[in-house]
Amino acid sequence: MTIRRVQPIDLGPLVELWEMVFPDDPSHNAPRSMLPTKLDVDDLILVAWDEGQLVGACMVGYDGHRGWLYAVAVHPDHRRKHIGTNLINASFETLKSLGCIKVNLQVREVNNPEVVAFYESLGFKVEQRISMGKLLEE
Repeated sequence: MTIRRVQPIDLGPLVELWEMVFPDDPSHNAPRSMLPTKLDVDDLILVAWDEGQLVGACMVGYDGHRGWLYAVAVHPDHRRKHIGTNLINASFETLKSLGCIKVNLQVREVNNPEVVAFYESLGFKVEQRISMGKLLEE
């Protein structure tokens, strides 16, 4: 398996993976528009390729101080093979190389103990925060 920063040639398979893994994403997160926009801003998406297939991706962000782990997508046929863990560890290294000192993330589903346990196994801790959002197109 090879993990690297995203390249324009990855966009088609990346959109397909995103649509498969996140089928219930709200329309403002539609991968066909969101992913190209992200690539126009920076290349902070890591992709995992194995035997010619895109098997995972991790989207991160960095504001100059703090990093964000926005999303981790692993192809359903390749889960529980440490792809997500390897992508997250690679994202840590990428963010550290930029000067990042802390990484935050959000778990979108409140009742998802399996995902929470996964992130805790990687050293994340629950912090007392309220996450809020606002669509600017209202």
